Amino acid sequence: MMEEPVSPIPDQPGSGSRTRYGSLTNDLSTRELRDVSQRASSRRRNHVTMAVLCYINLINYMERFTIAGVLLDIQKFFGISDSTAALLQTVFLCSFLLLAPLFGYLGDRFNRKYIMLVGLSVWIATAAAGSFVTKSCFWFLILMRALVGIGEASYSTIAPTIISDLYTGAERSAMICIFYIIMIVSSGLGYLVGAGSASLTGDWRWALRITPILGSMGLVLLIFLCPNPPRGAAETHGKGIQEKTSYLEDIKYLLKHKSYTSLSLGAITTSFNVGVLSFWMPTFLSRARVFQGLQPPCTREPCSPTDSYIFGALTVVSGILGGCLGYGLSRKLRDRVPNVDPLICGIGVLGACPCFFITIFVAPISIPTTCVFIFISEILVSLNLTLMADMVLYIVVPTRRASAEAFQIMLGHLLGDAISPYIVGLISDTTVESDPESLAWSFHSLQYSLLISVFVAILGGIAYFLTAHYITADRQAVLQLAEDYSPLGQDRK
Repeated sequence: MMEEPVSPIPDQPGSGSRTRYGSLTNDLSTRELRDVSQRASSRRRNHVTMAVLCYINLINYMERFTIAGVLLDIQKFFGISDSTAALLQTVFLCSFLLLAPLFGYLGDRFNRKYIMLVGLSVWIATAAAGSFVTKSCFWFLILMRALVGIGEASYSTIAPTIISDLYTGAERSAMICIFYIIMIVSSGLGYLVGAGSASLTGDWRWALRITPILGSMGLVLLIFLCPNPPRGAAETHGKGIQEKTSYLEDIKYLLKHKSYTSLSLGAITTSFNVGVLSFWMPTFLSRARVFQGLQPPCTREPCSPTDSYIFGALTVVSGILGGCLGYGLSRKLRDRVPNVDPLICGIGVLGACPCFFITIFVAPISIPTTCVFIFISEILVSLNLTLMADMVLYIVVPTRRASAEAFQIMLGHLLGDAISPYIVGLISDTTVESDPESLAWSFHSLQYSLLISVFVAILGGIAYFLTAHYITADRQAVLQLAEDYSPLGQDRK
């Protein structure tokens, strides 16, 4: 098919010559129009890919927190203690974190789209299978939750690296902010969907069936609408970075990376406290109501979903506000304060400490006041969730970003929310043994065990301030590498 001829450019006033068809001017004009068209098409494709990744992220994190939304029902159904119930989250996160490094290795070397497709398929199948558990087969639910972690590890490790290869600079920061705000929002929706499904159907197992159905739609969208861009494509104007390294070299690089290691320590403390709040807070609010005499204790399922609804709504709104506030402060101050991102994280975490403390000790007095301080503490913690991901992407070279995400996920879960719900549950069980029949002591045992979150938050603030000391130089090194691999950098060579 022949191209449509380009009309000659007419004589310009005051010029002494006529520009002929086929001249350099016409050739450049055609090329420029083609480049503009290609850039517009590329931006539309990137935005579609971003929308699909965000949708899957929404379902991914909704599924993760539906268990917490129906935790009281599960405990009554199986007749299990706090520490045993916490194992549902622990086994999920253990499989998630143990396989994250494997998916990080694969994501830095092979087709990332295919890896995510396999992982999502496993997640959908095992999440749905866990909803058919019977009363005598708690072990089966434990096994399915462990397998769900395998599927989620592939997506959570790789999806942010694809976004980093579609966008750069302030636009990438904005897209990462959206991606992680959706994660926070979907965490809150998990409580609402879980509790709502159980309430409508009278069976808590329906809470585990909604997300696999929605996830199947995400799988189809991923197949047809998402590309696998070259690593480093955004920074090198589509050229990509083809540097080949061994896995051992990648690990050594990350271990010697000062801002990455200190940032990972901060991420561990944040993950620890998010795990405590997300898993135990609805139950804590419920026991506080019983302690105040506002409601009777739950003796058979379905238990009242009120506190799951409240905490879910608080998490959704605070996640949006905190994420947007953290991103807005970063954009406003980054030019004047190059290391502002870890400073915002540190201030947010330390600011949440007194809010955690007040939340814990005002609960037996006033539920509304407790909810206010839960809301404030979640806003402050949410300041750093979008910034942490962006920092990993701009301080680590493109060919090692999947591994960097994977190791941070592994450490964050291994020493964070994989063990924090169980630690709190174990402390609670140990404390309540002094008076196991007392409803008041059942509340106080959980109340005192939650204090650990205050001390962990202080350690997190120190880690983020340490990151602020190193981050500027590490970011500049990545920018220099990308410039060397860009077409302009190659021309200079």
